[in-house]
Amino acid sequence: MEIKIFTFSPFQENTYVLYDETGEAIIIDAGCLFDAEKEELKAFIENNNLTLKRVINTHLHLDHQFGNKFLYDTFGIAPEANQKDEFLVDMYPVQTQTFGFENAGEAQPLKGYLEDDEKVVFGNTELRAIFVPGHSPGSLAYYSEKDNILFSGDVLFLESIGRTDLVGGDYATLIRSITERLFTLPDTTVVYPGHGDNTTIGYEKMNNPYL
Repeated sequence: MEIKIFTFSPFQENTYVLYDETGEAIIIDAGCLFDAEKEELKAFIENNNLTLKRVINTHLHLDHQFGNKFLYDTFGIAPEANQKDEFLVDMYPVQTQTFGFENAGEAQPLKGYLEDDEKVVFGNTELRAIFVPGHSPGSLAYYSEKDNILFSGDVLFLESIGRTDLVGGDYATLIRSITERLFTLPDTTVVYPGHGDNTTIGYEKMNNPYL
């Protein structure tokens, strides 16, 4: 599996394009907000002859769904996420106004739901969804056992954890999600978070001041 990382919007959100030798691809958390960012993402897909199969979200805070409608309009692929976060699609206008992004466009409705332990398959690659609420009610992480990689969204960061003061957040739930669901993965698992630099499960066990 190949991973292309884009860092988009003033939130510095990490958008991931995953693809393999078949040319099939998925996008995790399309955070492209500005026209130049949208065109950069589109150009990467087209210039590498990728076939976009799915658009999936770790959660649906505004910075992680900025680009969902653009991808639907451009490629005809609607996003998928956990149903418990679907209310954040409806809240998108409120979210964008609250953070001062009145020109952020419209939200794209979900085409389907992803559940705990569900498989996301593209080409010869498989990810497994892990339900990790706390940052948001429907937060998911995506794990590739074969590649020893975890996409953690805004649940776990390098030496930090996701905020819990937004609608639906809960600190105790977040800590339980990390310790019971993510810290059971191999210590060598590389963690690709929703913001900031990569880390590993083992490093966070030893060095994360919140855990």
